[in-house]
Amino acid sequence: MPNLKTIFRRAHSADQMLAAIMALLVAGGLVILASASSNLGEVNYGDSYYYLKHQILYGLTLGIAGFLIASRVHYTWLKKVAFPLLIVSALCLLLVPFVGVTVQGATRWLAIGPITFQPSELLKITYILYLAAWLSGASRRRTQDVRTGFLPFLIVSGGIALLLMLQPATSTLIILLGSGLILYTFGGAPFKYFLISVLLGVVAIGALISITGYQLDRIKGFLNPSETSQAEGFHTTQALIAIGSGGITGVGYGESTTKVSFLPEPTDDSIFAVAAEEFGFIGSSIIVALFGSLVVRLYMLAWRTKDQFGQLLLVGFGTVIGAQAFVNMAVISGMGPLTGVPLPFISYGGTALAVFMTMIGISSNVSANN
Repeated sequence: MPNLKTIFRRAHSADQMLAAIMALLVAGGLVILASASSNLGEVNYGDSYYYLKHQILYGLTLGIAGFLIASRVHYTWLKKVAFPLLIVSALCLLLVPFVGVTVQGATRWLAIGPITFQPSELLKITYILYLAAWLSGASRRRTQDVRTGFLPFLIVSGGIALLLMLQPATSTLIILLGSGLILYTFGGAPFKYFLISVLLGVVAIGALISITGYQLDRIKGFLNPSETSQAEGFHTTQALIAIGSGGITGVGYGESTTKVSFLPEPTDDSIFAVAAEEFGFIGSSIIVALFGSLVVRLYMLAWRTKDQFGQLLLVGFGTVIGAQAFVNMAVISGMGPLTGVPLPFISYGGTALAVFMTMIGISSNVSANN
């Protein structure tokens, strides 16, 4: 039985700035969600605060628990359970096509009693945990040798890719495996392995897009938004209208009109557009600055961390959060085809909020022990 003093030991205080930035994002996210979801809650459930209550009950509560536990349990203990956690999350993902819950036409959730969760969100933390443990648990050969390093990396990543393709969750696949590749390269892999992986990824994603028609429609909508404004480009067009309506200072909290009438998914991947409409360029810039500060802080802590496992965790979590936030805000601003990626800490989704808060909890623990 492990020694509890060993599991819960801390060398010094955790990084306060990391927790403060997370708290600002979470609190701001709840405020934005309360407005963005008010009309949908009233129409669908007769309660304008339904989505906010659900987010607090199943997202914030679990997120606080995950943050507190992860910030207290010594992060090196996670190295021992990283692979079992990856297997469990992969098995959950494998069950989705067979016993999954369908929401808005997508089957990406599993249900345990009244609680539903998204296994693909769990992979964002377990995959990074596994890679960090795997890369730091052996000699240099895991990044330099093909047979003991590059090939196992491709096999594990390819298996996860196949599971995500079954849903399909292309955007999650790109963000997660892209972050994993950056982490593998940061761990010391030759740049040629990076290029080979990118090439294989482009071919696989290209094949997936050609098979799944909805992804191709999204690309058409991005390339010709004006010509497809009533079809594939409708979502992007309405998001740009919302963002443009906000101007410099916004139309005022709760005063968004697009969330009520035309903007699709105002609580999920379009929530940044609602925030931009109500708080304007100034409010949008604050959100961007908070995400930028969080990612930079994680990278700075990684640079100061002497333990390789902790260093890799910080880089991996920072990359996942930064990539997902950038993709969401860039896409909804018309800089890329729609992906359906939610905005970390802000979009509606209990599993995602709990996972990202747990990531920061682990990161805080790394900072407290290095």
